Amino acid sequence: MKFKTMAIISGVALLALGLGYFFFGAVIVGRWQVEPTESVILLARRIGCLYLGLALVFFLARRAPVSTARTALGAGAVVITLLLAGTGIYELIAGHAGNGILISAAIELLLSLGFIRVLLAEKKIPA
Repeated sequence: MKFKTMAIISGVALLALGLGYFFFGAVIVGRWQVEPTESVILLARRIGCLYLGLALVFFLARRAPVSTARTALGAGAVVITLLLAGTGIYELIAGHAGNGILISAAIELLLSLGFIRVLLAEKKIPA
């Protein structure tokens, strides 16, 4: 898999998540069986803004050549997605979220595996 492909997939996913959290945060957290209080919705809107910004970053970086900056984007994406998946599973086990969070965790895990594959493939490219 190429970085361009992962950047586009991530950009589209982040765009959808950003719009979802910003406009429909109560629906998203409701899927996780978390009560959509005013505080939770406030955080959802702010997370939506963050996701929209990250969507733009990945969209603009999709054609970037192999570089330290591109590697940093990929490594950062791995850390973000693995931490999101891990905390989602933890919150489910701790009883703070319902089974709906497993869908999010699975998607995050797949994204992390995609970026790991890209990073490993780029290590084989001679400088």
